[in-house]
Amino acid sequence: MEEHHVLAVTKLLNWLLGKPVAALLAALHIQPENPQYPIPNHVAMEIVVFVVAAVFFLWLKRRISVDRPGGTQQCIELLLTNPMNLGVRDLLASNLEHGAEKYVPMLGSIGIFVLMCNLISLVPGLESPTATVSVPFGCAVVVFGYYNWSGIRHHGVLGYGKHFLGPNLYMSPLMVVIEAVSHSARLLSLTVRLWVNMFVSELLYGIFLGLLLQLSIYLGHLNVLGYVAFVLPLAFPLIFIVLHIFVGILQAFVFTVLPVIYVAGAVKEAH
Repeated sequence: MEEHHVLAVTKLLNWLLGKPVAALLAALHIQPENPQYPIPNHVAMEIVVFVVAAVFFLWLKRRISVDRPGGTQQCIELLLTNPMNLGVRDLLASNLEHGAEKYVPMLGSIGIFVLMCNLISLVPGLESPTATVSVPFGCAVVVFGYYNWSGIRHHGVLGYGKHFLGPNLYMSPLMVVIEAVSHSARLLSLTVRLWVNMFVSELLYGIFLGLLLQLSIYLGHLNVLGYVAFVLPLAFPLIFIVLHIFVGILQAFVFTVLPVIYVAGAVKEAH
């Protein structure tokens, strides 16, 4: 990671925490990509998202009211339940017959974290950590571990294991292999879907913004066309900003729906 690609926030975090992080990595025999900045951009962005989310929800917690909910509270509640039945609580209720509420905190937190990571690049000087493959993979690992643990907690180890055997005892060896491959593929599916969409979204925005800036500079010497050209970098990026917001929200929704389906499948009764 060359220095001109290091974000200002990353430099600040490395100045504050770089030495202890480097010592920890050395103790674990892990070589950072850039020894000067052992905390890379995507990790710094995850830390920023975590801190912003923690401060925001601690602030919101003090303002929550059942009788007189404020505008912020009502907006956040739409993520849980809304008239379109697309909130995490709505999705769980429609996929689980009972006990849906206990899965809301974890799955809701994952969805909100991914949403904030996707949209943080709208702030100048920041970038989406989900555009780096290791971040979606880490989120996918959390989802994978959580839904399997939920299945084990609900059915017990042996009871949950029956989900992998299939309905026919004679087909069980084959079904175990198929189910193992299918569940492992979920890691790849969750990772690639989120990473590719966010990576392409940010890449397109950066490329087209750069091209429009170059075009405005070139046409700036051509009298009247120059004045028109300088409007382009202001108008066209709005299209890609809206597109980036749409992609970020859509991918966060998908990363909420799929874990809900996985949890529902893990805790359902085997047949």
